[in-house]
Amino acid sequence: MSEANRFAGEAAVPGHPLYQAYTARVTPLYERGGEVRSPFARDYTRILHCMGYRRLKHKTQVFYNIEKDHICTRMEHVSHVESVSSTIARYLGLNDELTRAISIGHDVGHAPFGHEGERILSEFSEEYLGRKFWHEQNGLRFVDDIELLANDNNEKKNLNLTYAVRDGIISHCGEVDENGLRPRQEMIDLADFSAPGQYAPATWEGCVVKISDKIAYIGRDIEDAISLGFIDEEARHELMELAKMSHAQVLNTTVLISRFITDICAHSSPEAGICLSEEAVAQMKAVKEFNYRHIYRHKRFEPFTKYARLVIRQLFSVLLDTYDGPGSFAVLSREARYCPELMTSFAQFLAKYADPAVLPAGTLADIGAGCVNRKVYGRLETKEIYVQAIIDYISGMTDRYAVAAFEELLKY
Repeated sequence: MSEANRFAGEAAVPGHPLYQAYTARVTPLYERGGEVRSPFARDYTRILHCMGYRRLKHKTQVFYNIEKDHICTRMEHVSHVESVSSTIARYLGLNDELTRAISIGHDVGHAPFGHEGERILSEFSEEYLGRKFWHEQNGLRFVDDIELLANDNNEKKNLNLTYAVRDGIISHCGEVDENGLRPRQEMIDLADFSAPGQYAPATWEGCVVKISDKIAYIGRDIEDAISLGFIDEEARHELMELAKMSHAQVLNTTVLISRFITDICAHSSPEAGICLSEEAVAQMKAVKEFNYRHIYRHKRFEPFTKYARLVIRQLFSVLLDTYDGPGSFAVLSREARYCPELMTSFAQFLAKYADPAVLPAGTLADIGAGCVNRKVYGRLETKEIYVQAIIDYISGMTDRYAVAAFEELLKY
């Protein structure tokens, strides 16, 4: 076996002993004649076509700046992860179609306003539902229950992705520093995940995406921080010292991504796992620590943090006040006199996932009839169901839409 394909015997491809488990779906997908795509390639395009992916272009990655074209958005980050992971997978002999599918879907559950939005929604989830909100789990919820795609009959149905892609989404957490990533052996029920990073991915490809997620963001965040004036002269000098660890003159996305990709490709093996050299681990740790000191904890984030908290808290509060069991649709209709966009949009969102028996005749009933999916909100029997629906709705928003909905509240 060549140096470049040392994982070929481990790839999630036909012939692998777990391939059937990796490609399993809740129900079979509809088939067209002459289908040329693999199961993972079909997953890739199903995510590509869904609304959750499209909205990533207007969601904060780190810096809230929806009017500045050259600041990294969540969608750009996803593209970086796809590029890094597929490069590594191809070189090692793994299935790059699987890494691409996991990568494109790994952040569809991210809240607006980046990790600050995630923290705020987690506070609501803990208060009303007794559990934390975390974007990896929310990503699985979105691809399983929220994102819909029209079939050949124009019926909107759940995405129904393969097990390996769903697993890669919920297990992609890269916040904990790890090296020598290896897949777990058990095909567990993914509902067993109760915390980020609790279980390793089920596939080597999932491990590649997990480490690629970290590679993709640490350099890109530095570039944005420099362009926005976060990095002073002292920090610039520190960056030059960090660059020397790569024997480079500068430290940017190109330098770091190239450094870490080639290092992983050189040092990973089925015996050692997906890993970096000790030198590269030290550099990644140093760069990440630099980012926390000079970027993520910078005082200039304080106005953004307070604004994000105000926007999301007000949206949540206003929507929660409309709860009246199955009668919530009547309340939303009444309140639409004052907030037509927010109330109408939320009612239409609920109509896709509520039991058709509780939908008012007309537009909402028509929306519900066109959605042949799991009705995860039932008859809105409890306040907890309604809270979950509000969290789902807000977490699916773009920054831009959340701001517009908040500003509508100011017009009274």
